[in-house]
Amino acid sequence: MIIKTSIHGQWSSRVAFILAATGSAVGLGNIWRFPYIAGENGGGAFVLVYLLCILLLGLPIMIAEIMLGRRGRQSPINTMLSLARDEGRSPLWGGIGWLGVVTGFFILSFYSVIAGWTLAYLFRAGGASFAGLDAEGVSALFTALISDPEKLLAWHTIFMIMTVMVVARGVQSGLEKAVKLLMPGLLVVLVLLVGYAAIEGNFWQGFAFMFRPDFASLTTNSILLAMGQAFFTLSLGMGAIMAYGSYLSSQASIVKTAAVVVSADTLVALLAGLAIFPIVFASALEPAQGPGLIFVTLPLAFAQMPGGTVFATLFFTLLVLAAWTSAISIMEPATAWLAENHEMDRAKAASIIGGVAWFLGIGSILSFSLWANYTFLGMTFFDTLDYLTSNILLPLGGFLIALFVGFKMKISSVQEELAMRQRWLFYVWYYLVRFVAPIAIALIFLRAVGLI
Repeated sequence: MIIKTSIHGQWSSRVAFILAATGSAVGLGNIWRFPYIAGENGGGAFVLVYLLCILLLGLPIMIAEIMLGRRGRQSPINTMLSLARDEGRSPLWGGIGWLGVVTGFFILSFYSVIAGWTLAYLFRAGGASFAGLDAEGVSALFTALISDPEKLLAWHTIFMIMTVMVVARGVQSGLEKAVKLLMPGLLVVLVLLVGYAAIEGNFWQGFAFMFRPDFASLTTNSILLAMGQAFFTLSLGMGAIMAYGSYLSSQASIVKTAAVVVSADTLVALLAGLAIFPIVFASALEPAQGPGLIFVTLPLAFAQMPGGTVFATLFFTLLVLAAWTSAISIMEPATAWLAENHEMDRAKAASIIGGVAWFLGIGSILSFSLWANYTFLGMTFFDTLDYLTSNILLPLGGFLIALFVGFKMKISSVQEELAMRQRWLFYVWYYLVRFVAPIAIALIFLRAVGLI
C-alpha cells in the first residue's frame, strides 16, 4: 500500500526540501571535519578523491534513501516495515529504520555537546575574548571550556532546547520555516568569510593547497577517509534523509533534487576550506592540526588579523547555524516515530526525544573532565559513541539501504518511484547502488573495524 502524504505534512515546494536536506547534510562535518581531514591528508589529492566518492557513492545512496522515504511516507522505522511487507520481504528489513533512528539518537546526544562548544565560542568571539591571545592563551581558553562540566551542560542544554523548539512545530511551521531562514544566512556568512580570506589571508596558497593534487601524499587510508567523509557529510544512514524524503511531493524529481542537495553540500565544504586555509597559511600555521583546527588554530589566527573579532563572530555564527540545521534533521526521525506509534503531538514527542538525548549527552560532557580516565577499549564515553556511530552504524545503515534497494525491491517499484525518463541513466544509477556503493561502504566498514 502506497501512502500519498505523510501525516506529519509535506514540504510546500521542492526548494523547501532542498533547503532542508542541504541543511541536514551541511553541518559540523563540512565546516569542522572536512577542512582538518583534508589538511591532514595532503589537500588537493584528497579533495579530488572526495569529489569522486561524492559522485559514485554519496549521490546514488542519497537518491535511494529519498526514494525509500517518499514511497513509505512514514517515519524510517514504519517506512521500512511497510516497504518490506509490500515487496514480500522479511520484516527484519524493518531493522534498517530502527538502525537509522537509534544511530541518529546517539549522534544527537553528543552532537549537541559539540554544538554547545560553537555557541560558547560565538559569545567569546563576540566579546573579543580572542584579541591579543597567543597560542598558549587560545589553547588554555579551549581547555578551560571543555574541562568545565557545568558550562558544557549549560551550553548543551541551550542548544538542545533550540532544536526541540523547531522540531516540535512540525514540517511547514517548524522545519521549513527554520531552514528557509538559516540556510540562506549560512551561505551569506560563508561567502563573506571567503571574501575575508581572499583579502586578509594567503588565498592563492590556500587555493593551491586544496585544488593542486599531490598524489605522493595520498595513501590507502586517505582514500578510505575520503569515502567515509563523503558518506557521513550527506547525513546518510541515520534516517534523516529518509524522513525528509517522506515529506517530498510526488511530483518532484528525486534525482534532480538529490543532485542539487549533493552539489550544495559539496560547495559548502569546498567554500569552508577556502575560508579556512588562506587564514591558516597567512598566519604561518600548520593546516594538519586535526580537530583543533577550528577551536584552537583559527581563533589564534583571528586574534592576529585585522577585523579578527568581527570575522571570528561571523565564523562561529556559521558553525552554530550549520550545527542547528543538522541537529533538527537528526531529531526528526525519532520524533516522527514516537508521534506515529504512541498517538502524541509533536511537541511532546520532540520534548521526550530531546530530553533523553540531553541526558545521554551528560556522559559525553563528563568524558572531557570527571570521566576522562574511565575508558572502554581505550576510548572515553564520547569517543565510544563517536566511533560506534561514525565508523560502524552509519556505514552499516548505508550498506543495508543499498542492498534493499538493489536486491530486495522489485525493479518495477524502484522505476515507478524514481520515474527517470532516461533509461540509460536509471541503469547507471542502479549499477552504482547494487555494486559500487555496497563494495565501497564495505571497505569503509572493514577498515573501521581493523580487518583491512
